Amino acid sequence: MEILINALSKDKFEIEIKAEQKSKHFVSLSDETHLNLSSGKISKKDLIEFSFLFLLDRESNTSILSKFKLRDISKYFPEYLDKVKTYCEV
Repeated sequence: MEILINALSKDKFEIEIKAEQKSKHFVSLSDETHLNLSSGKISKKDLIEFSFLFLLDRESNTSILSKFKLRDISKYFPEYLDKVKTYCEV
């Protein structure tokens, strides 16, 4: 499986997951959310990649919403915030 991340603008990203069934997703990630989640320790692209790997551990790529704000992951998976913080501390 391959995760391709393309920045459409400063806050908008297109993510393509190349798997048995390909999927495409559009994610919004504001500077404020990026700073809150990662304390600026990793880039936006690295945060998005980590977040998609997190999601793919829990559901298939075709089950991931096609459009969402990155911060909304924690609404579906409350443990997401702790996992991100732990990842950024390593």
